[in-house]
Amino acid sequence: MKVVLSKTVAGVGEAGALVDVSPGYYRNYLAPRGLAVEATDKNLQAVAQAKQQEARAAAREQREAEQLAEQLAKTPIRVALKAGENDRLFGSVTAADIADRLREAGHDFDKRKIILDEPIKRLGMYTVHVRLHPKVEAKVKVLVEKA
Repeated sequence: MKVVLSKTVAGVGEAGALVDVSPGYYRNYLAPRGLAVEATDKNLQAVAQAKQQEARAAAREQREAEQLAEQLAKTPIRVALKAGENDRLFGSVTAADIADRLREAGHDFDKRKIILDEPIKRLGMYTVHVRLHPKVEAKVKVLVEKA
């Protein structure tokens, strides 16, 4: 019996896949739990439309992330901290500090999206990568200056 999976089922297939299962498995397990529907023309068209909508939404999200990346590249983030001799900071600038400055600028980012190999410990201009989307990464300039 051909069915279209509504949700991912381990050992059977991913959501939206057209699979062949036994009628008893469909009737007793998949259908009562809402995991699959029969593969009628109407249901196949609904699945195709849902996939198209998901693709359009993913493309829109990627475009928005690219636009945001362009905005972030234009304006540097300023961080002012106390520094000692040889422009060495008392403390360091971490991903959390950069996320706070981005929030102040009107962009809400989680510190885990900011890619920083190691904390910044000296004054100067640095380029930090921010993951906006699985396919889009922004380059943000961070200016660390003396307070």
